[in-house]
Amino acid sequence: MRRLVLLLAVLVLASGCARTTIGGSPVAQEPLDVSSPFDQEGSTDPSTEPTESEDPENAPIDGEITPNCAKLKWTDLPYPGAKAETPPTQINYDSTFEESCRWTTKIDNVEVGVSLRFRDGKQIKIERTTGEWDVKDHKIAYLDRSGEQDVEPSCVLALPYNGGGLGIIVIDSSGKFGDVCAQGRKVAEVMIDRETA
Repeated sequence: MRRLVLLLAVLVLASGCARTTIGGSPVAQEPLDVSSPFDQEGSTDPSTEPTESEDPENAPIDGEITPNCAKLKWTDLPYPGAKAETPPTQINYDSTFEESCRWTTKIDNVEVGVSLRFRDGKQIKIERTTGEWDVKDHKIAYLDRSGEQDVEPSCVLALPYNGGGLGIIVIDSSGKFGDVCAQGRKVAEVMIDRETA
């Protein structure tokens, strides 16, 4: 009987301690975000900001498509369901560059996309890099952010382009389209092939 009373006392104490240590309310996790790591201060990539689910067919446009942005088509990207003539999701959203455009869509409720920025007459640099590739006489610097905890899986690329510099950001946490930097390299190759077009 003495053991039973001792056991009950231990259980009551343990449950009281559990209540005091577990108390509190859950905190919502901050949404992951990617700040633009290009060399222009104050520039952020809005392709990572929460948006309404957008069908590429009905995507909003801010102004006319610019010459370098017009070189990339939805059908150059791995995302299903878009036609080549469908315009980018957004155009001219970053005023710190002469051209900016993005293609974003939702796959299984996960936003994926590609953004381009072009600076006329000046290279675009990345604050830090993971490595670089030589592709058709173009040196492409890249930053693989797929393993960083505080941002969505993404890859940032910068290369000399059309008398200036081209910046590319690929964001894809769906895991359905392969490595994000491999996706970025394919976009860069398409743009290089069409550089003088």
